[in-house]
Amino acid sequence: QVQLVESGGGLVQAGDSLGLSCTASGRTFSNYAMGWFRQAPGKEREFVAAIRESGGITYYADSVKGRFTISRDNAKNTVYLQMNRLKPEDTAVYYCAAAAGRFMLRVGASYDYWGQGTQVTVSS
Repeated sequence: QVQLVESGGGLVQAGDSLGLSCTASGRTFSNYAMGWFRQAPGKEREFVAAIRESGGITYYADSVKGRFTISRDNAKNTVYLQMNRLKPEDTAVYYCAAAAGRFMLRVGASYDYWGQGTQVTVSS
């Protein structure tokens, strides 16, 4: 029903900023809460941020709170992740995900669709 495509990953230095985008197919984008997760080598998939359908409620992992901002534009079927003051420990593959009618948006199992991921590498 929904295909998600991430973009915007790349190589940056610690302290730099980077913006990720995730564009969804379909005509029901506004019905889905959206989330960003990441997975670093040797680590489990980790919740990063989520945003409810209307964009009025957001959630962040403690590790990124104050540095990352999630937003969405339902008219463009796009969710964004603005990452500021990046740290080497932010290095990971970042995944966009869509959740229909779920409450626990910090949990990966709540999401119905996932993108292919985009690599973010932060050098020291």
